[in-house]
Amino acid sequence: MPPPPCCADPRTDQPYPPHDPVPVVTQYASPELIGDIAYGGHDAADDPRWRESAAPTHNAYRRWCRHICGMACLRMILLHRDAGTAPNLFQLLSGARAFGAYTRDTDGIHGMFYDPFAAYAYETHDLDATVHREMRMDELLGLLAAGHMVMASVSKEIRRPHLTPPRRGGHLILATGLDDGHILFRNPSGHTPDTTAAALPTERFATFFAGRGISIDVSPTGRQRPAPHARTRQVTS
Repeated sequence: MPPPPCCADPRTDQPYPPHDPVPVVTQYASPELIGDIAYGGHDAADDPRWRESAAPTHNAYRRWCRHICGMACLRMILLHRDAGTAPNLFQLLSGARAFGAYTRDTDGIHGMFYDPFAAYAYETHDLDATVHREMRMDELLGLLAAGHMVMASVSKEIRRPHLTPPRRGGHLILATGLDDGHILFRNPSGHTPDTTAAALPTERFATFFAGRGISIDVSPTGRQRPAPHARTRQVTS
């Protein structure tokens, strides 16, 4: 199917309308448990719906669920652009690992690394991804106004915007547009409906923003997309 109008029309309006609809994808299989996982001491691996994540094993889910906010962002982009069709989280993770976006050793899991992720997004999913090692707030706003989506590095505490975060960065959210002085975004680890599909005033968003991220131009590049089977190798446990 063709992309939605917000992904296909020439970028002439300023600001460009927010991307819509963008489905919510959480990095945990049970969104209703995220609050307890984040603040109640609940073991993220103790999730009765873990199979719904498409993890190949429970052990794989336990190992990776805290690390796949970037894959949740990517899946939301693809579901939006491709009319509800996208590989599952662990298929995306497998593909990203093949490009080096994550590594795993005796010290644990490292990543998501932006440059190999951008290569993966382009080569496998025909997404024009640009790495921004430094991104000012005005640059973020300009990208959103121009119709880009942005995977922005923020504090995970952005789900509690009334608090001052102890640090910035460490978590990825998907910014989808601007509306009346607010940044609209999807948070893969939001713990309530209004924090998974969220909006914050730009000045408050800046409190959590680490000043780096990946901008995604979702308009068609004209390249032929790979066959679906190229995306489906599973993560091994």
